[in-house]
Amino acid sequence: MSNRIVKIGTRASKLALWQADYVADLFKKAGLASEIVQIDTKGDQVLDVSISKIGSKGVFTQELEDQLLDGRIDIAVHSAKDMPSRLGEGLELIAFSVREQAQDVLLSAQTHLSLADASKEITIGTSSTRRIATLKHFYPHAKAVEVRGNLQTRIRKMEEGLCDALLLAYAGVYRMGYSNLVVEHLDLNQFIPAVGQGSIAIEACTSLDSKLREAIVSACNDTATAICLRAERAYLRVLEGGCSIPVFALATLADNQVHLKGGIVSLDGQQRIVLELTGPLTEAEQLGEALAIQVLQAGGKTILEQIKQSPH
Repeated sequence: MSNRIVKIGTRASKLALWQADYVADLFKKAGLASEIVQIDTKGDQVLDVSISKIGSKGVFTQELEDQLLDGRIDIAVHSAKDMPSRLGEGLELIAFSVREQAQDVLLSAQTHLSLADASKEITIGTSSTRRIATLKHFYPHAKAVEVRGNLQTRIRKMEEGLCDALLLAYAGVYRMGYSNLVVEHLDLNQFIPAVGQGSIAIEACTSLDSKLREAIVSACNDTATAICLRAERAYLRVLEGGCSIPVFALATLADNQVHLKGGIVSLDGQQRIVLELTGPLTEAEQLGEALAIQVLQAGGKTILEQIKQSPH
């Protein structure tokens, strides 16, 4: 094991490379040698079209998965929130890093900016259907504009006047050193995050050498985060949500229980369903599935059907 170099596949954006370096550091501490392999994905190449129009399945993951399957890399490192609810044949998520704060934040050079101030028109840059629909629901005075690209590109577009502020995940902002631009930490009860937001996921082939798999899991996996993400991803799987569906869920642990809050919001922001369930740690996935079924029964099924028929 000691002379084996683990090939870590990653996207080439600064944030993706930060994540890959983070994993490589965890490996180093555990005595595992590694090498980072940069891979271009469709989501990185096509920047003038919204994610939902490119197709929500594996926009940022497909090319990495191809190299996993043909053995050019041993593992792929992703933002957990970019992972489709169902993985391809022969692939699995084997580890999740300690989760950073999961909430969304507002980034702006205008320090006094606040979403709650309805007296001023505000233009918000985001490409997330979840964030756009949530804005429409709680802050109809805010106008959303499509902004794609890596964090640095988005900030440049904001500075050039495309928007007053950006709506982003805190984790990426913090990891890239832009916390000084955060003007508002958004309420987790309003902006419930995307499934997996804030954690790094390690993907591998099911055929990966079991000893190597064990060593990777031991080096990277945070048990508490993994339990939470299993609940969230089970919720997503039942709803069959991709990047283009405004569903959300956040699991937290307390008193040896998993607390899961999740829901869905219609694209026009008019309808928003949010439900909560609590259950034992050992039944995290069943909890996610049960919550999804309740959300569907509470009107989520109708919202999903409307979304699938809309030309968004």
